[in-house]
Amino acid sequence: MISKGCEQCAKGGKMVMFVYGYCDQRDCFYCPLGENRKNVTQVYANERAVESDEDVIEEARRMDALGSSITGGEPQEALDRTCHYISLLKEEFGEDHHIHLYTGITGGRENMRRLAEAGLDEIRFHPPLEQWGQLHGTEWEDILYVAREEGLTPAFEIPGIRAEPEFLEFLDEGAADFCNINEFEMSDGNFRRMKEEGFELREGHMSAVESPKEEILDVMGDHERVYFCTSVFKDAAQHRRRLKRMARTLRRPFDEVTDDGTLVYGKAWVTEEDLRALGVPEEYYTVKSEHVEVAWWLLEEMIEEGDLAEGEIVEQYPTVDGTVVERTPLA
Repeated sequence: MISKGCEQCAKGGKMVMFVYGYCDQRDCFYCPLGENRKNVTQVYANERAVESDEDVIEEARRMDALGSSITGGEPQEALDRTCHYISLLKEEFGEDHHIHLYTGITGGRENMRRLAEAGLDEIRFHPPLEQWGQLHGTEWEDILYVAREEGLTPAFEIPGIRAEPEFLEFLDEGAADFCNINEFEMSDGNFRRMKEEGFELREGHMSAVESPKEEILDVMGDHERVYFCTSVFKDAAQHRRRLKRMARTLRRPFDEVTDDGTLVYGKAWVTEEDLRALGVPEEYYTVKSEHVEVAWWLLEEMIEEGDLAEGEIVEQYPTVDGTVVERTPLA
């Protein structure tokens, strides 16, 4: 049985709260953060730059969020801010809005207490790679028990660099609830460093890296509380399904939602009076300042029948900036 956080993520229901771009762990060659997120203090809700609490609430409503994940940089290094957003989301959406947090430091009891009091449900630890296999008897073992004592669900979330049986020991000892292993990936942020470490992209993949995936699965994959998250699944779950949730929430009666979570509609440079004269129902168009947006299939039909001279079919993301994916002229 997967964790509640992972279950919501698989549905595309987790809003990603990026709260702080700085991190003391400066030698993680696999850190995926791009230049626009690394060493910045700007907060983001999904891809939306946050300027007010209302921005966070609005973004969560746009995607009909089931829960949120708190990430960085290092969220514990901006603990006041992190706790603020956890409390904000819990107060607005209630206890069922599940919140988990990713962290690369232990933090200590006071941090665990404050996070739990703010409403955090689950904390996922990522110990430094150089300490893997030697975590017992260290602060990393201690913090798992401390987090649980303070009311949090402790877990591990690690990159799929190599198989490490010690994580299974922590699961069997009851110290951690589960261990997520993310398929090793290259990104714009880590591509150069990954190449320097000798990693190459897997043939036919945009981001997945040639890594010991099979060995990891052989050693760790049979454990009932180990979950291997592939790059393909992460793209589908965290991005595409999230977009589809947004699109279904925001779509107008005449917008079509695609399998990729984009919205498709028609655009024409005519007046509302023109559309009324053609018998187009009000629910199938919206009037803008210099054009109208209309059901794409009606626009196509009107142009084919000679009722209108030209137009275009627009496909765009349901995000705040409304990035256009494609424009198809009709004439």
